[in-house]
Amino acid sequence: MALKSWKEILPGGMITDGGNSINYKTGDWRSYRPMWDDKKCNNCKVCWVYCPDGSITIKDGVMIGMDLEHCKGCGICAQECPQKAIKMMEETKVREAVK
Repeated sequence: MALKSWKEILPGGMITDGGNSINYKTGDWRSYRPMWDDKKCNNCKVCWVYCPDGSITIKDGVMIGMDLEHCKGCGICAQECPQKAIKMMEETKVREAVK
């Protein structure tokens, strides 16, 4: 008995449509928040390449900030930034400083 090709498999065990979290604001449960220093940033966009949530905001080829409503605070952007223009801060300390 020959195996079925992917085209013959019934949709019961397949993901037929890709999804994303654009409709779900997930940034309010993170523990750490990325803080971006635009003066240190050289717009290499390494952070944008590595961000798993697509939370780095680019406009006209230039980084303009971060989408904190979708950022989960993983810190990959800060880890990969060659200029160290992104630092991770505890969310509670950032909120206290804003008060």
